[in-house]
Amino acid sequence: TCDKNKMAVSEASPYPLVVRYCGECTMPTEYCEYGGNYAKCKEWLKANHPEAYEEELEGGMEGVDLDEDAKSKQKRGGKAMKKAKKKVARMVKIGQAQRNKRKIVTIISGLATFEIDLKKASKQFSQRFSCGSSVTGDDEIVVQGEVAEDILLYIQEIWPEIDNDHVQILPSKKKSLSNC
Repeated sequence: TCDKNKMAVSEASPYPLVVRYCGECTMPTEYCEYGGNYAKCKEWLKANHPEAYEEELEGGMEGVDLDEDAKSKQKRGGKAMKKAKKKVARMVKIGQAQRNKRKIVTIISGLATFEIDLKKASKQFSQRFSCGSSVTGDDEIVVQGEVAEDILLYIQEIWPEIDNDHVQILPSKKKSLSNC
């Protein structure tokens, strides 16, 4: 019975199998529709293997809308659609907090609402005031030392779009920061 099954399989599919690979996406041509460049694969198949292109059209590819398919898929490695940003009040807040016993840090938040790169700003603060500074949150920079008034003047000097109306100096906090 095993010999009869082998005979039936070998008669149904000739060996060796000939697999046609796409020159665009390098996958077998029957899998091109699942790749990201289906329109380019289809053009390549039409130019290089017109008989296979006709077979693919008869096989059910004619119902696929290429433009709609390309719009709905995200490009590989690309960024997804950005959501609309909420309107956030553009306000820079400068405050101080006590870290350890007598150590004070200055906390600056709100620079990201002015589309300022926080890492570059942190580096500028550390160079200007000869102290350590780091980006601790999504929109927060911690500068070591009691330099709130100096930072206010420096921010307005470096970024003129931030004026006194957009800056708020908070009262100093007496509790210690746990993450510094």
